[in-house]
Amino acid sequence: MSYQSASGRLVAWVTFMVALVLQIMPLPAELEAWRPDWVLITLICWTMRLPLRYSIFTGFILGVVLDVLLGATIGIRALGFSICIYLVLMYQQRLMNFPRWQQSLVVFAIVALYQLLVYWLEFILGVRTFSVDLFYPAISSFVIWRWAYWVIRSIAHKYRVT
Repeated sequence: MSYQSASGRLVAWVTFMVALVLQIMPLPAELEAWRPDWVLITLICWTMRLPLRYSIFTGFILGVVLDVLLGATIGIRALGFSICIYLVLMYQQRLMNFPRWQQSLVVFAIVALYQLLVYWLEFILGVRTFSVDLFYPAISSFVIWRWAYWVIRSIAHKYRVT
């Protein structure tokens, strides 16, 4: 493994760690429901950019780590991330050719699906009840997608992540 590929992997994993911190960082009560799904957005960006390196297994690992950090039932977010990243991988070539606003709509649908999967699994386990703010993270992820994609792309170019 060359130094450049090792440093590229390190850069990507640092962005994943930043996304994990943003995901668990305390927010005011009014904004908590609107928290974007930072880890999923970051994972979608890297999967679209390097689909052979960051894929379903990466999503599974990040999902388990997020479950541990949130103190949730292990495997719920891992399953959700795995299914969502599978969909991204299926349509990766098309997604890369979409304009950013269409990518934002796809990200909205993927994050909404993820939220539904997590809600459904937690509801079955008796951990969660229905609330209206279920889709707020999908809306905020839709809004910040362009910025997040631009940041990840800039980092990848600056550090020559290939």
